[in-house]
Amino acid sequence: MQIVVISPESADPREAGAIDGLFAAGLEHYHVRKPAWTGAELESWLKRLPQGWRKRLILHGHPEIAASLGLGGHHDRDRADNPTPAGFSRSCHDLASLERHLPAYRAILFGPLFPSISKPGYGPAPGFPWEELRALLAGTRPEPRARVLAIGGVSADRLARCRDLGFDGAAVLGAVWNAPDPVNAYVAIRDAAAKLEGARHAA
Repeated sequence: MQIVVISPESADPREAGAIDGLFAAGLEHYHVRKPAWTGAELESWLKRLPQGWRKRLILHGHPEIAASLGLGGHHDRDRADNPTPAGFSRSCHDLASLERHLPAYRAILFGPLFPSISKPGYGPAPGFPWEELRALLAGTRPEPRARVLAIGGVSADRLARCRDLGFDGAAVLGAVWNAPDPVNAYVAIRDAAAKLEGARHAA
Protein backbone atom coordinates (compact mmCIF):
# COMPACT_ATOMS: atom_id res chain seq x y z
CA MET A 1 0.00 0.00 0.00
CA GLN A 2 1.34 3.39 -0.97
CA ILE A 3 1.21 6.14 1.66
CA VAL A 4 1.51 9.83 0.82
CA VAL A 5 1.52 12.73 3.27
CA ILE A 6 -0.34 16.02 2.73
CA SER A 7 1.07 19.20 4.24
CA PRO A 8 -0.64 21.22 6.97
CA GLU A 9 -2.76 23.98 5.44
CA SER A 10 -1.02 26.81 7.25
CA ALA A 11 2.53 27.52 8.37
CA ASP A 12 3.90 24.95 10.79
CA PRO A 13 7.39 25.46 12.27
CA ARG A 14 7.90 21.69 12.29
CA GLU A 15 7.23 21.25 8.59
CA ALA A 16 10.63 21.60 6.89
CA GLY A 17 12.34 19.38 9.46
CA ALA A 18 9.52 16.88 9.26
CA ILE A 19 9.71 16.70 5.46
CA ASP A 20 13.39 15.83 5.76
CA GLY A 21 12.53 13.07 8.24
CA LEU A 22 9.63 11.81 6.11
CA PHE A 23 11.82 11.45 3.04
CA ALA A 24 14.51 9.74 5.11
CA ALA A 25 11.83 7.32 6.33
CA GLY A 26 10.95 6.37 2.77
CA LEU A 27 8.11 8.73 1.83
CA GLU A 28 7.88 8.86 -1.95
CA HIS A 29 5.72 11.96 -2.46
CA TYR A 30 4.80 14.91 -0.26
CA HIS A 31 1.70 16.88 -1.25
CA VAL A 32 1.96 20.63 -0.65
CA ARG A 33 -1.52 22.04 -0.05
CA LYS A 34 -1.70 25.62 1.25
CA PRO A 35 -5.11 26.89 0.03
CA ALA A 36 -4.90 30.27 1.78
CA TRP A 37 -1.43 31.12 0.48
CA THR A 38 -0.89 33.25 -2.61
CA GLY A 39 1.17 31.95 -5.49
CA ALA A 40 4.00 34.30 -4.49
CA GLU A 41 3.97 32.99 -0.91
CA LEU A 42 4.02 29.40 -2.10
CA GLU A 43 6.84 30.00 -4.55
CA SER A 44 8.93 31.80 -1.95
CA TRP A 45 8.43 28.99 0.58
CA LEU A 46 9.20 26.27 -1.96
CA LYS A 47 12.39 28.01 -3.05
CA ARG A 48 13.67 27.88 0.53
CA LEU A 49 13.42 24.09 0.58
CA PRO A 50 16.34 21.95 -0.63
CA GLN A 51 16.32 21.59 -4.41
CA GLY A 52 16.90 17.88 -4.06
CA TRP A 53 13.36 17.52 -2.70
CA ARG A 54 11.61 19.09 -5.66
CA LYS A 55 10.89 15.95 -7.71
CA ARG A 56 9.14 14.47 -4.66
CA LEU A 57 6.87 17.47 -4.06
CA ILE A 58 3.36 17.53 -5.55
CA LEU A 59 1.82 21.00 -5.52
CA HIS A 60 -1.95 21.39 -5.15
CA GLY A 61 -2.96 23.92 -7.77
CA HIS A 62 -0.56 26.42 -9.37
CA PRO A 63 0.65 24.19 -12.23
CA GLU A 64 2.81 27.07 -13.50
CA ILE A 65 4.79 27.11 -10.24
CA ALA A 66 5.16 23.32 -10.26
CA ALA A 67 6.54 23.51 -13.80
CA SER A 68 8.85 26.47 -13.25
CA LEU A 69 10.44 24.93 -10.15
CA GLY A 70 10.67 21.43 -11.60
CA LEU A 71 8.46 19.84 -8.97
CA GLY A 72 7.23 16.26 -9.21
CA GLY A 73 3.87 17.46 -10.48
CA HIS A 74 0.70 19.27 -9.52
CA HIS A 75 -2.64 18.17 -8.14
CA ASP A 76 -6.05 19.11 -9.57
CA ARG A 77 -9.16 19.74 -7.50
CA ASP A 78 -12.25 17.70 -8.29
CA ARG A 79 -14.17 20.68 -9.60
CA ALA A 80 -11.73 21.15 -12.46
CA ASP A 81 -13.70 20.16 -15.56
CA ASN A 82 -10.83 18.56 -17.44
CA PRO A 83 -7.45 17.11 -16.54
CA THR A 84 -4.69 19.71 -16.55
CA PRO A 85 -1.91 18.82 -18.98
CA ALA A 86 0.84 16.98 -17.10
CA GLY A 87 -1.31 16.75 -13.97
CA PHE A 88 0.12 14.24 -11.50
CA SER A 89 -2.88 13.63 -9.26
CA ARG A 90 -6.47 14.69 -8.67
CA SER A 91 -9.09 14.69 -5.93
CA CYS A 92 -12.35 12.85 -6.62
CA HIS A 93 -15.35 12.83 -4.31
CA ASP A 94 -17.91 10.70 -6.16
CA LEU A 95 -17.85 7.50 -8.17
CA ALA A 96 -18.64 9.14 -11.51
CA SER A 97 -15.66 11.48 -11.18
CA LEU A 98 -13.41 8.65 -10.05
CA GLU A 99 -14.34 6.42 -12.98
CA ARG A 100 -14.00 9.28 -15.47
CA HIS A 101 -10.53 10.34 -14.38
CA LEU A 102 -8.86 6.97 -13.73
CA PRO A 103 -6.98 6.98 -17.05
CA ALA A 104 -5.77 10.58 -16.85
CA TYR A 105 -3.61 10.72 -13.71
CA ARG A 106 -0.92 8.81 -11.89
CA ALA A 107 -2.84 9.04 -8.61
CA ILE A 108 -6.37 9.88 -7.48
CA LEU A 109 -7.19 10.85 -3.89
CA PHE A 110 -10.72 9.62 -3.21
CA GLY A 111 -12.77 10.51 -0.18
CA PRO A 112 -13.60 11.44 2.45
CA LEU A 113 -13.60 7.81 3.50
CA PHE A 114 -13.88 8.36 7.27
CA PRO A 115 -14.73 11.30 9.53
CA SER A 116 -11.89 13.75 8.98
CA ILE A 117 -9.22 14.18 11.65
CA SER A 118 -8.21 17.66 10.46
CA LYS A 119 -11.67 18.97 9.50
CA PRO A 120 -14.26 18.29 12.24
CA GLY A 121 -17.69 17.53 10.82
CA TYR A 122 -16.35 16.49 7.40
CA GLY A 123 -16.81 12.87 6.42
CA PRO A 124 -18.55 10.44 4.06
CA ALA A 125 -22.13 11.24 3.10
CA PRO A 126 -24.89 9.14 4.70
CA GLY A 127 -25.84 6.25 2.45
CA PHE A 128 -22.57 6.27 0.53
CA PRO A 129 -22.56 3.33 -1.97
CA TRP A 130 -19.70 1.34 -0.45
CA GLU A 131 -20.35 -1.81 -2.48
CA GLU A 132 -20.35 0.18 -5.72
CA LEU A 133 -17.01 1.68 -4.74
CA ARG A 134 -15.62 -1.77 -3.94
CA ALA A 135 -16.83 -3.08 -7.31
CA LEU A 136 -15.29 -0.15 -9.18
CA LEU A 137 -11.93 -0.55 -7.45
CA ALA A 138 -11.96 -4.32 -7.99
CA GLY A 139 -13.03 -4.16 -11.62
CA THR A 140 -10.94 -4.05 -14.75
CA ARG A 141 -9.45 -0.59 -14.96
CA PRO A 142 -8.14 1.23 -18.02
CA GLU A 143 -4.39 1.11 -18.60
CA PRO A 144 -2.51 3.19 -17.77
CA ARG A 145 -4.58 3.90 -14.72
CA ALA A 146 -4.22 5.95 -11.59
CA ARG A 147 -3.44 4.52 -8.21
CA VAL A 148 -6.46 5.23 -6.04
CA LEU A 149 -5.59 6.45 -2.55
CA ALA A 150 -8.09 6.80 0.27
CA ILE A 151 -8.28 10.18 1.97
CA GLY A 152 -10.22 11.61 4.88
CA GLY A 153 -9.71 10.39 8.43
CA VAL A 154 -7.19 7.73 7.47
CA SER A 155 -5.07 6.44 10.36
CA ALA A 156 -3.02 3.29 10.94
CA ASP A 157 -5.98 1.39 12.40
CA ARG A 158 -8.18 2.23 9.40
CA LEU A 159 -5.80 0.99 6.70
CA ALA A 160 -7.31 -2.51 6.76
CA ARG A 161 -10.68 -1.05 5.76
CA CYS A 162 -8.97 0.85 2.92
CA ARG A 163 -7.33 -2.35 1.71
CA ASP A 164 -10.55 -4.35 1.95
CA LEU A 165 -12.36 -1.78 -0.20
CA GLY A 166 -9.66 -2.15 -2.84
CA PHE A 167 -7.63 1.05 -2.44
CA ASP A 168 -3.99 1.09 -3.55
CA GLY A 169 -3.00 3.10 -0.50
CA ALA A 170 -3.90 6.23 1.41
CA ALA A 171 -3.13 9.92 1.81
CA VAL A 172 -2.77 11.11 5.40
CA LEU A 173 -2.88 14.57 6.94
CA GLY A 174 -4.43 14.86 10.41
CA ALA A 175 -3.02 11.53 11.60
CA VAL A 176 0.47 12.91 10.97
CA TRP A 177 0.25 16.61 11.76
CA ASN A 178 -1.98 16.30 14.83
CA ALA A 179 0.60 13.98 16.38
CA PRO A 180 3.39 15.27 18.68
CA ASP A 181 5.99 13.84 16.30
CA PRO A 182 4.83 13.84 12.65
CA VAL A 183 7.64 11.60 11.45
CA ASN A 184 6.99 8.91 14.07
CA ALA A 185 3.29 9.08 13.24
CA TYR A 186 4.08 8.53 9.56
CA VAL A 187 6.42 5.63 10.35
CA ALA A 188 3.65 3.90 12.34
CA ILE A 189 1.27 4.27 9.38
CA ARG A 190 3.96 3.14 6.92
CA ASP A 191 4.71 0.06 8.99
CA ALA A 192 1.01 -0.80 9.35
CA ALA A 193 0.61 -0.55 5.57
CA ALA A 194 3.65 -2.77 4.99
CA LYS A 195 2.27 -5.35 7.42
CA LEU A 196 -1.07 -5.46 5.60
CA GLU A 197 0.69 -5.76 2.25
CA GLY A 198 2.82 -8.62 3.57
CA ALA A 199 -0.24 -10.42 4.92
CA ARG A 200 -2.00 -10.08 1.57
CA HIS A 201 0.91 -11.61 -0.34
CA ALA A 202 1.20 -14.44 2.19
CA ALA A 203 -2.51 -15.33 1.95
